[in-house]
Amino acid sequence: MKNILLLVHDDEGQEARFQAALDVTRALEGHLTCVDVVVPPQAPAELWDGGAGSALLMAEERQREAANRATLEQRLAKEDVSWSWVDMVGEPGRCLRGAAAIADLIVVDRDPHGAVAGLVLESGPPVLAVPDRSRGIALGGRALIAWDGSPEAEAALRAAVPLLGLAEQVMILQVDDGSIRIPAGEAASFLSRHGIHPLVILEKATKGRAEANILAAIAGQRADYLVMGGFGRSRLVEALFGGVSRSLLSKSPVPLFMAH
Repeated sequence: MKNILLLVHDDEGQEARFQAALDVTRALEGHLTCVDVVVPPQAPAELWDGGAGSALLMAEERQREAANRATLEQRLAKEDVSWSWVDMVGEPGRCLRGAAAIADLIVVDRDPHGAVAGLVLESGPPVLAVPDRSRGIALGGRALIAWDGSPEAEAALRAAVPLLGLAEQVMILQVDDGSIRIPAGEAASFLSRHGIHPLVILEKATKGRAEANILAAIAGQRADYLVMGGFGRSRLVEALFGGVSRSLLSKSPVPLFMAH
């Protein structure tokens, strides 16, 4: 895991994304690619005058992102990481998907309704979704793996090995609703062969709501980040009914590492 892709845009979540991406890139001695997205604004009706209003807003957006780039480049110059910059225009999720072909990890917001869901489902690389209030990620701390034995959980486990190897403590939480295909013990054995020796925690699902168990474990085990499979059911079902993935993208107080 050497190629880290970061969404750059002058918004509320940028500092959280930036700090987490720096932590990961530095810890893994990787390369950080900053994808700076200029998002075309929608002109309000009162500014509509045959396109001039939209053009003015777009010019302001470009100017704001140019200033944002100058600020971040100054900061990056003082960091001990390898980095590069890509400018793109469009919807952030689509831009990141276009840039993700040779990325090992994408760092974005913890956003249940925007770019993250599509990235997990369509881009290929795992995603690190960061809460807006985070200021970095403690990779040398305590990692919690939410395990349900699904193919998505397997994918997340495999993808997270480079990060889990840095953790002081790794915990596997199996929340059993009666449908576990591969037990957490086998996941623990897999990690042990990578030199990672996790603590296995076995629980029953709380009234069918696995997210309640996971959120309680994050707090009770003082987890610094969460690893889990993303969006195991069809996109249509997830869109209509939500699910554990979408719930945790709304509620997780710690960075969320997801793969599909």
